[in-house]
Amino acid sequence: MDIDSIFSILKHDFDNNILPHSEFVDFMENVKDPYIVLICCILSLRTNDKTTIGASKRMLEIASTPDEMIKIDPKTLENAIYPVGFYKNKALQIVELSKIIVEKYNSKVPSTIEELIQFKGVGRKTANLVLTKGFGISGICVDVHVHRISNRLGYVETKTPDETEFELRKILPKKYWIDFNTYLVTLGQNICKPQKPNCANCPIAKYCKKIV
Repeated sequence: MDIDSIFSILKHDFDNNILPHSEFVDFMENVKDPYIVLICCILSLRTNDKTTIGASKRMLEIASTPDEMIKIDPKTLENAIYPVGFYKNKALQIVELSKIIVEKYNSKVPSTIEELIQFKGVGRKTANLVLTKGFGISGICVDVHVHRISNRLGYVETKTPDETEFELRKILPKKYWIDFNTYLVTLGQNICKPQKPNCANCPIAKYCKKIV
């Protein structure tokens, strides 16, 4: 598998907007605050990007640090983030984890996967995104797009996103870890969809084994 050529092509098409990316993807590319990455990623779970970006902006208008967030009534936060999926649970989750960050971590988001996944509702995907986008630490964020495309390419043979992450950690050159998610998510949203992938217009089709 020529992963160097695949990565180069996807980077070129992403940078030149040949593969269009959503406002939320652009937003997350430019956020360098691990707390904002964390709470916006929580909002994005089971919610489309268009809804998530609007909710994220409304949320950040009322609180953008854990110290500010713990002063917010969950009902106020609910109203701000509606209609993201499970908005009531997410509002409570964000307020509660903010309290833990303030009380246990001196208002600083922890910078290890092991600590991040101790927060209720935070899995490895979110933890890796916080590391890569918030701290600039090498990690591999595997969502449904990364899992699906990595297997469709024939680069890995795994059953779950977590399995895909651990396998990619073994074989994917570390220089590609941080941006791998961004490029494969963009490809997955535009071309390499779960059903009826648009292989005729895929920029990396010649490298793909097209495993269903």
